[in-house]
Amino acid sequence: MNRSRFWSLFVTALVIFSSGLVAGMWLIKRPVPQEQPQFKTLDSSEAVVMRVYKEISPAVVNIVAESLAMNFWMQVVPQFGQGSGFVIDNQGHIITNNHVVANAENLEVTFKGGKKVQARLVGRDPLGDLAVIKVDPFPGMEVAPLGDSDHLQVGQRVIAIGNPFGLQQTVTAGFISALNRDIVIGQRTMMGMIQTDTAINQGNSGGPLINAEGKVIGINTALVSQTGGFAGISVALPINRAQKAARQIIALGRPIYPWIGIKSWMDLNEQTARTMGLPAVSGVLIFEIAPGSPAAHAGLRGGTRLALAGNRVLVYNGRPVLLGGDVILEVDGVPTPTYDDYRNTLIKKDIGSTARLKILRGHQEFFVTVPLVEAPGMASL
Repeated sequence: MNRSRFWSLFVTALVIFSSGLVAGMWLIKRPVPQEQPQFKTLDSSEAVVMRVYKEISPAVVNIVAESLAMNFWMQVVPQFGQGSGFVIDNQGHIITNNHVVANAENLEVTFKGGKKVQARLVGRDPLGDLAVIKVDPFPGMEVAPLGDSDHLQVGQRVIAIGNPFGLQQTVTAGFISALNRDIVIGQRTMMGMIQTDTAINQGNSGGPLINAEGKVIGINTALVSQTGGFAGISVALPINRAQKAARQIIALGRPIYPWIGIKSWMDLNEQTARTMGLPAVSGVLIFEIAPGSPAAHAGLRGGTRLALAGNRVLVYNGRPVLLGGDVILEVDGVPTPTYDDYRNTLIKKDIGSTARLKILRGHQEFFVTVPLVEAPGMASL
């Protein structure tokens, strides 16, 4: 091989080697793109839950309520209960259930990340199982956006965030199983509740029920179970109803209930109506009318005589049954077969408005319009 050919091959090889070396070094130094987790790359149901949890969980709190009780030796000892809640405005107001904070002497709130602050009670609504507490606002405090519970649909996906058994920031998901569900809780019936199959347990009470858009549409209130554990049925208080009561509590320290001034402690069904010599109807049998009340001014009548069985006075729920009073059959066209139906229909109305009642008096039906005023204390509606 002559010298010129040798150097030609040498230079060519050197160029190829150098090019490869430079290319290799460039590839080594070039940053490798990191695959970013994107909700849209996941299953759609996973993406919804993950996104909602990320957005709403900072506004969800754990509430520890300390109350005082007497032990076996008649000593005053502290007791602790837990529940959930969520921030509704930048002033630090938090919505929860009344049964979470009832009788509490001290309230401690824990935010996501472990920040603990003291809270004070603003006001309670025992009838609606709602309470508002308040913390001092701080930088970075998140607020949960509130949605509209008047236009929900069965089958909508919902997400719950709360603190079951003290396990903070727990998320569960499910669907709306039914709407306008009437549930007996304690000694009263809560009507118009949202039923879901979202897992709810002790400690979830007061936490938010959230739609797929990331807006609160209910307050998780109770589970329906024969064992005390989750059995596939839970109920939530619609946020529109809760929001109205919360605004009143924040402004006045109490909820405002419309009132007309009647008392009734027994519902009238078709069978009892027949025994009283009335048409076969269901409704609210008025026993007493408060003097000077809207019902009194409208001319409604209460009972005039005791119901007797032989020589005995008939008693219902520990109170004597009074006959001769008017029967409320409807409020604004909505049938009221029970007192709970009557109360829950009336409670949706505003002070200063009117209610059109369908009344049965003896065998005659007629309508009467009654103005609504604020209930004095916790008076009957």
